[in-house]
Amino acid sequence: MFKKILVPTDGSKLAAIAAQTAVQLAKSQSSKVVGVYVIDPFPYIGIGDASAIGLQAYLTEAKSAAGQALDALKAVCDAAGVEFAGDTIERNVVYEGILETAEAESCDLIVMGSHGRQGVKALILGSVAQKVLTHAKVPVLVVKE
Repeated sequence: MFKKILVPTDGSKLAAIAAQTAVQLAKSQSSKVVGVYVIDPFPYIGIGDASAIGLQAYLTEAKSAAGQALDALKAVCDAAGVEFAGDTIERNVVYEGILETAEAESCDLIVMGSHGRQGVKALILGSVAQKVLTHAKVPVLVVKE
């Protein structure tokens, strides 16, 4: 039924739980898992040399975090014997990066975690999962905390 499952990750405990669910599903369907880590571009604009140094430090740290998160997802896939491909991308809006990856990789399912925030927290913090659900062209499986 599903051939390619997209698993967005941020390296959190919740993302790891969603990854376990995705990998179990992928194994049962003989599917491939595609992992994606979306990096926000440099979050501020500086002036002069400090900006270049800050940008480099930020990107180094962000790419390190992305690598660790994708390595963890790959380890879960490897342990289950599920084929894996992963990528790190930069986008201003995380949910758009997830959706672009799903389309570019021809994924037919997205499996992701959600904290299930409600009320003011949801209003202020927003929900990447909610936005993916709203705009996705493929089914989305949300794994809740």
